[in-house]
Amino acid sequence: MITEHRRRAYLDAMQVATWLPRVALPFAAPSRPELLAPAPQVPLEDTPVPAAETAPQTTVADARPATSVRPRIEIPRPGSAPRAAVEAEPEAAAEPEAAPAKAEALPPPRFSLQLLRAGNCLLLVELPTGEPFQSRDPAYLLLKDLLRAAGLPDSPQILGEPVRWPLLARGNMDQGPDAARDFVQGFVGVRQEEQGDCACIWLIGLPAVRFAGEADATAFNRELQVEGLGAAWALPGLELLMDEPERKGELWQAMRRVMRRWKTTE
Repeated sequence: MITEHRRRAYLDAMQVATWLPRVALPFAAPSRPELLAPAPQVPLEDTPVPAAETAPQTTVADARPATSVRPRIEIPRPGSAPRAAVEAEPEAAAEPEAAPAKAEALPPPRFSLQLLRAGNCLLLVELPTGEPFQSRDPAYLLLKDLLRAAGLPDSPQILGEPVRWPLLARGNMDQGPDAARDFVQGFVGVRQEEQGDCACIWLIGLPAVRFAGEADATAFNRELQVEGLGAAWALPGLELLMDEPERKGELWQAMRRVMRRWKTTE
């Protein structure tokens, strides 16, 4: 139900002087019969009426428009005087501006990353299945091949548990892309300080490149300088290399250029 002052404003705008509910309202005072009596008719020749006031009184029954085109009615604010007549198309009144739509919150990114160490390099690897590597996983076997080609130990050391994002299944904590980037970079930075002597960080897979290297897929096979982490090398994900073997040729060429980083510091 609407408030009394808003109801009266609507009735004033429609020039409805008498309003009678269809059913008895609870706790309402009884209707006054004198208010329901028809207004006395005044002859036109006796009392001239201005043109602006010649509109007939309307009731609830005939207040509906006869055609499908409804006149635009200006609703007066409470406390303001009602207009003498309803304007069909007010020129001076500006259209109310639509409230800006509230931006919907984007869902948090989802990924699983594992940090490993091979020689003097750290490897931040996207887990294709979201679970830790098993010794016979095709992706893990491909990773061992990459390490052997790079001249690094092919049995990398696992550093801690996988980083899974989002951290919480529910809650009000911010778990958007910026929060994910800060968390991943902080995690890698702490491990890097603990390990020491890190010549290069391999970022394998788009989530590692995006949230640790602040880059995208266009950075694959390129060297990066990440603030707070140092030199990094962006690689396509292991699953992508298996699905698109033609990417391996470009990867081998890039490896020969980047290999100087860990070869010269051994």
